[in-house]
Amino acid sequence: MSDDLYRIKRLPPYVIAEVNALRHAARQAGRDIIDLGMGNPDQPPPQHVIDKLCEVARKPNAHGYSQSKGIPGLRRAQASYYQRRFGVELDPQNEIVVTMGSKEGLASLATAITAPGDVVLAPSPSYPIHTFGFIIAGATIRSVPTTPGEEYWKELDRAMQYTVPRPTMLVVNYPSNPTAEVVDLAFYQRVVDWARENGVWVISDLAYSELYFDGVPTPSIMQAEGAKEVAVEFTSMSKTYSMAGWRMGFAVGNRELIAALTRVKSYLDYGAFTPIQAAACAALNGPQDIIESNRQLYQKRRDVLVESFGRAGWDIPSPAASMFAWAKLPKGFESMGSLEFSKRLIEEADVAVAAGVGYGEEGEGYVRIAMVENEQRIRQAARNIKRFLAKSGG
Repeated sequence: MSDDLYRIKRLPPYVIAEVNALRHAARQAGRDIIDLGMGNPDQPPPQHVIDKLCEVARKPNAHGYSQSKGIPGLRRAQASYYQRRFGVELDPQNEIVVTMGSKEGLASLATAITAPGDVVLAPSPSYPIHTFGFIIAGATIRSVPTTPGEEYWKELDRAMQYTVPRPTMLVVNYPSNPTAEVVDLAFYQRVVDWARENGVWVISDLAYSELYFDGVPTPSIMQAEGAKEVAVEFTSMSKTYSMAGWRMGFAVGNRELIAALTRVKSYLDYGAFTPIQAAACAALNGPQDIIESNRQLYQKRRDVLVESFGRAGWDIPSPAASMFAWAKLPKGFESMGSLEFSKRLIEEADVAVAAGVGYGEEGEGYVRIAMVENEQRIRQAARNIKRFLAKSGG
Protein backbone atom coordinates (compact mmCIF):
# COMPACT_ATOMS: atom_id res chain seq x y z
CA MET A 1 0.00 0.00 0.00
CA SER A 2 2.80 2.46 0.92
CA ASP A 3 4.24 1.97 -2.60
CA ASP A 4 1.35 4.09 -3.85
CA LEU A 5 2.13 7.06 -1.60
CA TYR A 6 3.63 9.64 -3.99
CA ARG A 7 5.71 11.69 -1.57
CA ILE A 8 6.95 8.68 0.38
CA LYS A 9 8.13 7.07 -2.86
CA ARG A 10 10.28 10.14 -3.56
CA LEU A 11 12.16 9.82 -0.27
CA PRO A 12 15.20 7.54 -0.03
CA PRO A 13 15.98 5.65 3.18
CA TYR A 14 17.02 8.13 5.88
CA VAL A 15 20.66 7.08 6.30
CA ILE A 16 21.05 9.10 9.50
CA ALA A 17 18.20 7.12 11.07
CA GLU A 18 19.86 3.85 10.06
CA VAL A 19 23.04 4.68 11.98
CA ASN A 20 20.99 6.02 14.91
CA ALA A 21 19.12 2.71 15.12
CA LEU A 22 22.40 0.79 15.23
CA ARG A 23 23.70 3.06 17.99
CA HIS A 24 20.48 2.63 19.97
CA ALA A 25 20.65 -1.16 19.68
CA ALA A 26 24.25 -1.15 20.92
CA ARG A 27 23.30 0.94 23.94
CA GLN A 28 20.33 -1.30 24.66
CA ALA A 29 22.81 -4.17 24.74
CA GLY A 30 24.69 -2.34 27.50
CA ARG A 31 27.63 -0.98 25.49
CA ASP A 32 29.05 2.46 26.21
CA ILE A 33 28.77 4.23 22.86
CA ILE A 34 30.54 7.58 22.54
CA ASP A 35 28.03 9.46 20.42
CA LEU A 36 29.65 11.90 18.02
CA GLY A 37 26.88 11.36 15.49
CA MET A 38 23.88 13.56 16.25
CA GLY A 39 24.36 17.33 16.69
CA ASN A 40 22.57 17.29 20.04
CA PRO A 41 24.03 19.83 22.53
CA ASP A 42 25.03 18.29 25.86
CA GLN A 43 24.88 21.55 27.85
CA PRO A 44 21.73 23.01 29.49
CA PRO A 45 20.27 26.45 28.71
CA PRO A 46 21.05 29.36 31.07
CA GLN A 47 19.33 29.11 34.45
CA HIS A 48 17.39 32.38 33.99
CA VAL A 49 15.81 30.92 30.83
CA ILE A 50 14.67 27.80 32.67
CA ASP A 51 13.38 29.98 35.52
CA LYS A 52 11.31 32.06 33.08
CA LEU A 53 9.83 28.90 31.56
CA CYS A 54 8.76 27.67 34.99
CA GLU A 55 7.46 31.09 36.06
CA VAL A 56 5.20 31.50 33.02
CA ALA A 57 4.12 27.84 33.04
CA ARG A 58 2.69 28.38 36.55
CA LYS A 59 0.29 31.02 35.25
CA PRO A 60 -3.20 29.57 34.75
CA ASN A 61 -3.76 31.50 31.51
CA ALA A 62 -0.51 30.40 29.85
CA HIS A 63 -1.72 27.02 28.60
CA GLY A 64 -4.07 27.89 25.77
CA TYR A 65 -3.26 28.27 22.12
CA SER A 66 -0.47 30.69 21.36
CA GLN A 67 0.19 32.77 18.23
CA SER A 68 1.33 30.84 15.19
CA LYS A 69 3.65 33.64 14.03
CA GLY A 70 5.07 34.06 17.54
CA ILE A 71 4.20 36.40 20.39
CA PRO A 72 5.02 40.05 19.66
CA GLY A 73 7.66 40.28 22.40
CA LEU A 74 9.62 37.39 20.92
CA ARG A 75 9.58 38.87 17.42
CA ARG A 76 10.80 42.17 18.89
CA ALA A 77 13.57 40.30 20.75
CA GLN A 78 14.72 38.68 17.51
CA ALA A 79 14.74 42.07 15.78
CA SER A 80 16.96 43.40 18.61
CA TYR A 81 19.32 40.44 18.16
CA TYR A 82 19.75 41.15 14.44
CA GLN A 83 20.31 44.85 15.17
CA ARG A 84 23.04 44.35 17.76
CA ARG A 85 24.72 41.34 16.09
CA PHE A 86 24.53 42.25 12.39
CA GLY A 87 23.47 45.90 12.31
CA VAL A 88 20.34 44.87 10.39
CA GLU A 89 16.95 46.50 11.01
CA LEU A 90 13.91 44.23 10.82
CA ASP A 91 10.20 44.97 11.16
CA PRO A 92 8.94 42.54 13.85
CA GLN A 93 5.43 42.61 12.38
CA ASN A 94 6.17 41.91 8.71
CA GLU A 95 9.74 40.61 8.45
CA ILE A 96 9.92 38.04 11.28
CA VAL A 97 8.02 34.85 12.03
CA VAL A 98 8.74 32.39 14.84
CA THR A 99 9.21 28.77 13.79
CA MET A 100 9.41 25.50 15.70
CA GLY A 101 13.11 25.23 15.04
CA SER A 102 14.70 26.11 11.71
CA LYS A 103 13.96 22.61 10.35
CA GLU A 104 10.18 23.05 10.64
CA GLY A 105 10.46 26.57 9.28
CA LEU A 106 12.33 25.43 6.18
CA ALA A 107 9.81 22.65 5.54
CA SER A 108 6.84 24.99 5.99
CA LEU A 109 8.39 27.59 3.69
CA ALA A 110 8.92 24.90 1.06
CA THR A 111 5.24 24.02 1.35
CA ALA A 112 4.31 27.69 1.04
CA ILE A 113 6.33 28.67 -2.04
CA THR A 114 6.97 25.48 -4.05
CA ALA A 115 4.90 24.44 -7.04
CA PRO A 116 5.11 20.86 -8.38
CA GLY A 117 8.01 20.64 -10.81
CA ASP A 118 9.86 23.71 -9.50
CA VAL A 119 13.63 23.37 -9.62
CA VAL A 120 15.50 24.22 -6.43
CA LEU A 121 19.27 24.69 -6.28
CA ALA A 122 20.60 23.10 -3.09
CA PRO A 123 24.13 22.32 -1.92
CA SER A 124 25.52 18.79 -1.87
CA PRO A 125 26.47 17.73 0.70
CA SER A 126 23.84 19.48 2.80
CA TYR A 127 21.59 18.95 5.80
CA PRO A 128 18.71 16.72 4.60
CA ILE A 129 15.90 19.26 5.10
CA HIS A 130 17.58 21.56 2.56
CA THR A 131 16.69 19.08 -0.15
CA PHE A 132 13.93 16.86 1.20
CA GLY A 133 11.80 19.74 2.47
CA PHE A 134 11.42 20.80 -1.16
CA ILE A 135 11.18 17.26 -2.53
CA ILE A 136 8.25 16.57 -0.19
CA ALA A 137 6.65 19.76 -1.51
CA GLY A 138 6.95 18.46 -5.09
CA ALA A 139 10.12 20.18 -6.31
CA THR A 140 13.08 18.78 -8.22
CA ILE A 141 16.57 19.35 -6.79
CA ARG A 142 19.59 20.37 -8.83
CA SER A 143 22.77 20.11 -6.78
CA VAL A 144 25.40 22.82 -6.57
CA PRO A 145 28.69 22.58 -4.66
CA THR A 146 28.80 23.33 -0.96
CA THR A 147 32.34 24.70 -1.20
CA PRO A 148 32.02 28.43 -2.02
CA GLY A 149 34.77 28.60 -4.65
CA GLU A 150 34.68 29.64 -8.30
CA GLU A 151 33.20 26.26 -9.30
CA TYR A 152 30.18 27.21 -7.19
CA TRP A 153 29.44 30.23 -9.39
CA LYS A 154 30.03 28.29 -12.58
CA GLU A 155 27.47 25.69 -11.45
CA LEU A 156 24.92 28.39 -10.62
CA ASP A 157 25.29 29.88 -14.09
CA ARG A 158 25.13 26.44 -15.74
CA ALA A 159 21.95 25.69 -13.82
CA MET A 160 20.27 28.87 -15.02
CA GLN A 161 21.40 28.27 -18.61
CA TYR A 162 20.55 24.60 -19.03
CA THR A 163 17.81 23.71 -16.51
CA VAL A 164 14.20 23.52 -17.70
CA PRO A 165 12.22 24.95 -16.06
CA ARG A 166 14.59 27.60 -14.76
CA PRO A 167 15.39 27.28 -11.04
CA THR A 168 13.26 29.41 -8.75
CA MET A 169 15.13 29.02 -5.45
CA LEU A 170 18.66 28.72 -4.09
CA VAL A 171 19.47 27.29 -0.65
CA VAL A 172 22.64 28.44 1.14
CA ASN A 173 23.86 27.21 4.52
CA TYR A 174 26.95 28.67 6.16
CA PRO A 175 28.49 27.75 8.52
CA SER A 176 27.67 24.57 6.62
CA ASN A 177 26.10 21.52 8.14
CA PRO A 178 27.80 19.10 7.52
CA THR A 179 31.04 20.53 6.09
CA ALA A 180 31.58 23.43 8.57
CA GLU A 181 32.66 25.70 5.71
CA VAL A 182 32.16 29.45 6.15
CA VAL A 183 31.75 32.49 3.87
CA ASP A 184 32.31 36.22 4.15
CA LEU A 185 29.92 39.10 3.47
CA ALA A 186 31.31 39.52 -0.06
CA PHE A 187 30.04 36.02 -0.87
CA TYR A 188 26.54 36.88 0.36
CA GLN A 189 26.57 40.13 -1.63
CA ARG A 190 27.45 38.18 -4.77
CA VAL A 191 24.62 35.70 -4.03
CA VAL A 192 22.11 38.52 -3.59
CA ASP A 193 23.25 40.29 -6.77
CA TRP A 194 23.07 37.01 -8.70
CA ALA A 195 19.60 36.22 -7.32
CA ARG A 196 18.25 39.68 -8.18
CA GLU A 197 19.65 39.39 -11.70
CA ASN A 198 18.17 35.93 -12.26
CA GLY A 199 14.85 36.29 -10.41
CA VAL A 200 15.63 33.59 -7.85
CA TRP A 201 14.61 33.43 -4.18
CA VAL A 202 17.40 32.72 -1.68
CA ILE A 203 16.82 30.67 1.46
CA SER A 204 19.69 31.05 3.95
CA ASP A 205 20.12 28.71 6.92
CA LEU A 206 22.23 30.44 9.61
CA ALA A 207 21.63 27.94 12.43
CA TYR A 208 25.29 28.05 13.53
CA SER A 209 25.64 31.84 13.52
CA GLU A 210 27.26 32.03 16.96
CA LEU A 211 29.47 28.93 16.91
CA TYR A 212 32.39 30.55 15.12
CA PHE A 213 36.00 30.10 16.21
CA ASP A 214 39.30 31.97 16.29
CA GLY A 215 37.59 35.34 16.69
CA VAL A 216 36.08 35.50 13.17
CA PRO A 217 32.31 36.24 13.41
CA THR A 218 29.99 34.76 10.80
CA PRO A 219 28.00 37.27 8.71
CA SER A 220 24.30 37.21 7.81
CA ILE A 221 23.00 37.40 4.26
CA MET A 222 20.71 40.17 5.55
CA GLN A 223 23.77 42.43 5.76
CA ALA A 224 24.08 42.37 1.97
CA GLU A 225 22.61 45.29 0.06
CA GLY A 226 19.26 44.33 -1.46
CA ALA A 227 18.96 41.10 0.55
CA LYS A 228 15.39 41.82 1.66
CA GLU A 229 14.32 41.88 -2.00
CA VAL A 230 15.18 38.22 -2.56
CA ALA A 231 16.16 36.44 0.67
CA VAL A 232 14.79 34.92 3.81
CA GLU A 233 17.04 33.63 6.57
CA PHE A 234 16.51 31.01 9.27
CA THR A 235 18.18 31.06 12.66
CA SER A 236 17.78 28.76 15.63
CA MET A 237 18.18 28.94 19.40
CA SER A 238 19.12 25.26 19.49
CA LYS A 239 22.90 25.63 19.43
CA THR A 240 23.32 29.27 20.45
CA TYR A 241 21.53 28.82 23.78
CA SER A 242 21.64 25.01 24.12
CA MET A 243 17.87 24.82 23.58
CA ALA A 244 17.67 22.11 20.89
CA GLY A 245 14.69 20.25 22.36
CA TRP A 246 12.73 23.46 22.87
CA ARG A 247 12.29 23.76 19.06
CA MET A 248 12.60 27.51 18.80
CA GLY A 249 13.70 29.25 15.61
CA PHE A 250 13.00 32.22 13.36
CA ALA A 251 12.64 33.22 9.74
CA VAL A 252 13.45 36.83 8.83
CA GLY A 253 13.70 38.86 5.67
CA ASN A 254 11.64 39.31 2.51
CA ARG A 255 8.09 40.37 3.37
CA GLU A 256 6.46 38.31 0.63
CA LEU A 257 8.17 35.09 1.75
CA ILE A 258 7.55 35.82 5.44
CA ALA A 259 3.85 36.45 4.68
CA ALA A 260 3.62 33.18 2.73
CA LEU A 261 5.30 31.23 5.52
CA THR A 262 3.12 32.90 8.16
CA ARG A 263 -0.06 32.06 6.25
CA VAL A 264 0.83 28.39 5.74
CA LYS A 265 1.85 28.04 9.37
CA SER A 266 -1.50 29.51 10.45
CA TYR A 267 -3.15 26.43 8.90
CA LEU A 268 -0.63 23.98 10.36
CA ASP A 269 -0.04 25.01 13.96
CA TYR A 270 -0.98 27.29 16.84
CA GLY A 271 2.58 28.27 17.60
CA ALA A 272 5.02 27.09 20.22
CA PHE A 273 3.93 26.72 23.85
CA THR A 274 3.68 30.26 25.29
CA PRO A 275 6.02 29.62 28.27
CA ILE A 276 8.70 28.45 25.81
CA GLN A 277 8.28 31.63 23.79
CA ALA A 278 8.52 33.74 26.96
CA ALA A 279 11.68 31.87 27.97
CA ALA A 280 13.10 32.46 24.49
CA CYS A 281 12.53 36.20 25.05
CA ALA A 282 14.51 35.92 28.28
CA ALA A 283 17.34 34.21 26.41
CA LEU A 284 17.54 36.85 23.66
CA ASN A 285 17.07 39.87 25.93
CA GLY A 286 18.96 38.69 29.01
CA PRO A 287 22.65 38.04 29.78
CA GLN A 288 24.50 36.68 26.75
CA ASP A 289 27.35 34.96 28.63
CA ILE A 290 26.30 31.52 27.36
CA ILE A 291 27.07 32.47 23.76
CA GLU A 292 30.74 33.12 24.49
CA SER A 293 31.06 30.19 26.91
CA ASN A 294 29.53 27.79 24.37
CA ARG A 295 31.84 29.15 21.70
CA GLN A 296 34.89 28.55 23.89
CA LEU A 297 33.61 25.10 24.89
CA TYR A 298 33.25 23.93 21.31
CA GLN A 299 36.53 25.51 20.24
CA LYS A 300 38.36 23.57 22.99
CA ARG A 301 36.60 20.37 21.94
CA ARG A 302 37.55 21.06 18.34
CA ASP A 303 41.21 21.41 19.29
CA VAL A 304 41.13 18.21 21.36
CA LEU A 305 39.39 16.33 18.55
CA VAL A 306 41.87 17.40 15.88
CA GLU A 307 44.87 16.69 18.12
CA SER A 308 43.78 13.34 19.58
CA PHE A 309 42.33 11.88 16.37
CA GLY A 310 45.46 13.01 14.51
CA ARG A 311 47.65 11.09 16.97
CA ALA A 312 45.35 8.10 16.52
CA GLY A 313 46.13 8.12 12.78
CA TRP A 314 43.11 9.98 11.44
CA ASP A 315 43.77 13.55 10.26
CA ILE A 316 40.74 15.77 10.85
CA PRO A 317 40.60 19.21 9.19
CA SER A 318 40.06 21.91 11.83
CA PRO A 319 36.60 23.47 11.33
CA ALA A 320 36.31 27.27 11.35
CA ALA A 321 32.79 27.18 12.81
CA SER A 322 29.82 24.99 13.85
CA MET A 323 29.79 22.02 16.23
CA PHE A 324 30.97 19.60 13.52
CA ALA A 325 34.12 18.38 11.85
CA TRP A 326 33.92 17.01 8.30
CA ALA A 327 36.51 14.33 7.67
CA LYS A 328 37.53 12.03 4.86
CA LEU A 329 37.49 8.34 5.71
CA PRO A 330 40.86 7.24 7.12
CA LYS A 331 43.48 6.08 4.66
CA GLY A 332 42.81 2.49 3.57
CA PHE A 333 39.07 2.68 4.32
CA GLU A 334 37.98 4.75 1.32
CA SER A 335 36.55 1.83 -0.63
CA MET A 336 34.35 0.82 2.31
CA GLY A 337 32.02 3.81 1.92
CA SER A 338 30.85 6.12 4.67
CA LEU A 339 27.79 4.13 5.77
CA GLU A 340 29.66 0.84 6.20
CA PHE A 341 32.55 2.64 7.91
CA SER A 342 30.14 4.33 10.34
CA LYS A 343 28.55 0.98 11.16
CA ARG A 344 31.96 -0.59 11.74
CA LEU A 345 32.93 2.23 14.12
CA ILE A 346 29.87 1.53 16.27
CA GLU A 347 30.35 -2.23 16.19
CA GLU A 348 34.11 -2.34 16.72
CA ALA A 349 35.14 0.99 18.33
CA ASP A 350 32.00 1.97 20.30
CA VAL A 351 32.03 5.36 18.55
CA ALA A 352 29.12 6.80 16.57
CA VAL A 353 29.64 9.30 13.73
CA ALA A 354 27.31 10.37 10.92
CA ALA A 355 27.83 8.81 7.48
CA GLY A 356 28.57 11.47 4.90
CA VAL A 357 26.36 9.84 2.26
CA GLY A 358 23.37 10.79 4.44
CA TYR A 359 23.99 14.41 3.39
CA GLY A 360 23.91 13.79 -0.34
CA GLU A 361 25.84 12.02 -3.05
CA GLU A 362 28.82 14.37 -2.71
CA GLY A 363 29.09 13.42 0.96
CA GLU A 364 30.24 9.90 0.14
CA GLY A 365 33.74 9.26 1.38
CA TYR A 366 33.31 11.50 4.42
CA VAL A 367 31.83 11.39 7.91
CA ARG A 368 30.51 14.18 10.10
CA ILE A 369 31.83 14.22 13.65
CA ALA A 370 29.78 16.17 16.21
CA MET A 371 31.62 17.73 19.14
CA VAL A 372 28.86 16.94 21.61
CA GLU A 373 30.81 14.89 24.15
CA ASN A 374 33.25 16.32 26.69
CA GLU A 375 37.01 16.43 26.13
CA GLN A 376 37.64 13.27 28.13
CA ARG A 377 35.13 11.33 26.05
CA ILE A 378 36.58 12.70 22.81
CA ARG A 379 40.03 11.46 23.88
CA GLN A 380 38.51 8.08 24.75
CA ALA A 381 36.93 7.96 21.29
CA ALA A 382 40.36 8.64 19.79
CA ARG A 383 41.89 5.75 21.77
CA ASN A 384 39.10 3.41 20.63
CA ILE A 385 39.55 4.50 17.03
CA LYS A 386 43.33 4.06 17.23
CA ARG A 387 42.81 0.42 18.27
CA PHE A 388 40.23 -0.07 15.53
CA LEU A 389 42.50 1.35 12.82
CA ALA A 390 45.45 -0.76 13.99
CA LYS A 391 43.35 -3.93 14.10
CA SER A 392 41.54 -3.38 10.82
CA GLY A 393 44.54 -2.10 8.92
CA GLY A 394 42.34 -0.62 6.22
